[in-house]
Amino acid sequence: MIFAEHGNRFLNLDLNNAIIKLMLNILEQANIAAQQGNWSLLNQHLQQLPLNKNGNGSQPLKELDCQQVLNLALQVIEWGDFQEKWDAAKVFPKLGKRSIAPLIAIVEDEEADLDVRWFASRILGEFDDPLVVISLVELLESAEDEDLAQMAAQALSNIGSSAIAALSNLLAQEETRYLAVHALAHIRRGETIAPLLSVVHDPTPSIRSTAIEALISFRDHRILPVLLEALQDPAAVVRKEAVIGLGLRGRTLPELELVKYLKPLLYDFNPQVCQQAAIALARLGTDEATEALFPVLKSPATPISLKIEFVRALSWVQTPVALEYLQQALAWVTPEVCQEIIAVLGRTEVIELKPQATQILIEFLRTRQFSRQHPSLKQTLAMSLGQLGEAQALEPLIELLEEPDLTVRLHAIAALKKIPHAYSKLEQYGAAQNLTPMLKQGIAIALAEWSVASDYSNSDK
Repeated sequence: MIFAEHGNRFLNLDLNNAIIKLMLNILEQANIAAQQGNWSLLNQHLQQLPLNKNGNGSQPLKELDCQQVLNLALQVIEWGDFQEKWDAAKVFPKLGKRSIAPLIAIVEDEEADLDVRWFASRILGEFDDPLVVISLVELLESAEDEDLAQMAAQALSNIGSSAIAALSNLLAQEETRYLAVHALAHIRRGETIAPLLSVVHDPTPSIRSTAIEALISFRDHRILPVLLEALQDPAAVVRKEAVIGLGLRGRTLPELELVKYLKPLLYDFNPQVCQQAAIALARLGTDEATEALFPVLKSPATPISLKIEFVRALSWVQTPVALEYLQQALAWVTPEVCQEIIAVLGRTEVIELKPQATQILIEFLRTRQFSRQHPSLKQTLAMSLGQLGEAQALEPLIELLEEPDLTVRLHAIAALKKIPHAYSKLEQYGAAQNLTPMLKQGIAIALAEWSVASDYSNSDK
């Protein structure tokens, strides 16, 4: 029995010695590959080393050797191509927490290549450690590169519940609350709802707004009351996020009730809040929402820049009533707003509304409300009629060929090309005897332009 125990001891010793010898040989080959810059071969050697998944090396792999392996893997992350970096990333979790400090150093090095920092961030997502969480949070705040910031958020999400717990603890400390909220906002997991709800009444507006912005992503019965309350927040940035949230989740409220909540925000002191309220109502696509938008557009107190936003909102509603309101506005808005109305009418997408939009533009053209000081209005009108592509626009567009402004005539020609049978109609007009010299010249230019374009098209074929 005693001899058997001694025999096993010697056998184990011989086995350990063999493993150590093999390991040293692999490390030697790995170092040679590193010196040669052969990162693919270096990866192969690293994968052969006896590393356990628990983060500790096998018994023969001592601390000094683990550090050597770590240094070699870091070289691949720094100098290898994408696939080589990807393969080397598998080594770090097996080396345990000794990998954390150098990886954090890379992440924090703003002079390092973005792809190196990206991979370091990705690898850190494998480690459940408070230092890693803090480092990734800081990277989220400082990263100017979107891909790098997204990877930091993904890494935090990979850490999972423990990262959320750690960040939730940071919420209790004033000096770390801002970073913690922003980090939680990037982790789109249900466990973040409770900690985010805990700061919706924080004294700092940016913390409240960030929490609300993140909460919008979730379908949870606790969130809607928060959004409704935030509509009365003294900070505009918070009100804006609440309005955006209601616009995205408005279907959870009865239609008229949502209009009731959002309508006061159309008159907010902050233009961005007004704009978002208009967008939120436009998403409803109802006549009730339209009736709430129109008085603000009509008000002399509304700035021109905001009137333009309301014009766009009305156009998104895409209903006959919304188009009627836009037609009414053409009679009294400034040239800048008028031009925007003409432009959005041309972008009408609902097929059933295209004839109505076309008729509004034609009637406006026939009123001669334009002045020669604003030829850009006629250019935009011609372009919009072309976008709508309705046959009823043929004669008004041909009449625009009589305009003295060359740019208006060119826009009319471009629009005519988008309407079926326009060429034959132009030929009929050109053959008429009672044309003014200006119109006759404009038609001749249009036909010539059409022929040139046709020749180019045929030559391309």
